[in-house]
Amino acid sequence: MSIVRAKKSLGQHFLKDLNIAAKITGSLLPVTAEVLEVGPGMGVLTRLLLENNDISLRAIDVDRESVEYLHREFPEHRERIVHGDFLHTDLSLWYSGPFSVIGNLPYNISSQIFFRIIANRQLVKQAVCMIQKEVAERISAGHGNKTYGILSVFLQTFYRIEYLFTVSEQVFDPPPKVKSAVIRLVRNEREQLDCGEKLFFRIVKAGFNQRRKTLRNSLKKELPEGFASGYLELRPEQLSPDDFIRLCREIETHTL
Repeated sequence: MSIVRAKKSLGQHFLKDLNIAAKITGSLLPVTAEVLEVGPGMGVLTRLLLENNDISLRAIDVDRESVEYLHREFPEHRERIVHGDFLHTDLSLWYSGPFSVIGNLPYNISSQIFFRIIANRQLVKQAVCMIQKEVAERISAGHGNKTYGILSVFLQTFYRIEYLFTVSEQVFDPPPKVKSAVIRLVRNEREQLDCGEKLFFRIVKAGFNQRRKTLRNSLKKELPEGFASGYLELRPEQLSPDDFIRLCREIETHTL
């Protein structure tokens, strides 16, 4: 049987445990019928997803060798398995309505994939992703936790996040050097922020770029002259997403 070579440059670690694969695909909630698999690799998840009659699957992989392999494995679904880069694909060309994302994400670009999901949050209603355990813990951490950071705030602003389960290194080929974890993101009810979106993203990034400082010091270049707020005496990890939104609203009110 022909196989795909795992490429270090693409961060590929192919899942080989069918029980874990079933557990991952079974974690998809019946939120949408349309599902996009990112980085199908050798198709362990793909096969299970194609067997689910309640799902309309499309898969995208930047690795041409993987796509050619999957075309041979699933010739009747050839048009739904696409060679392309999720990070640079205009998803609105494929989807006019809601869809879910699933995938065993390459560790080296998992954060970029999540930022892409945020950018398409009006379409992406759910994401079930296997990622590095450390990143999963960071994303799901609540405010006040030392691992809570920029991606935690941005994702928790628009999604409810669940850390589902931890995955051993031994279920991959080749095995990674760290444990993995599966998380589920489900879109929350927030349609828009109660403040300017650009200001919100800028303030959160600036705050965490100097996370050991209080916001009074880390946001010096971002704050209007004479602005005062109780939030400024705190460090960024002490603020919930709603706190950051309120801080931004206070900044906007001050500048009116």
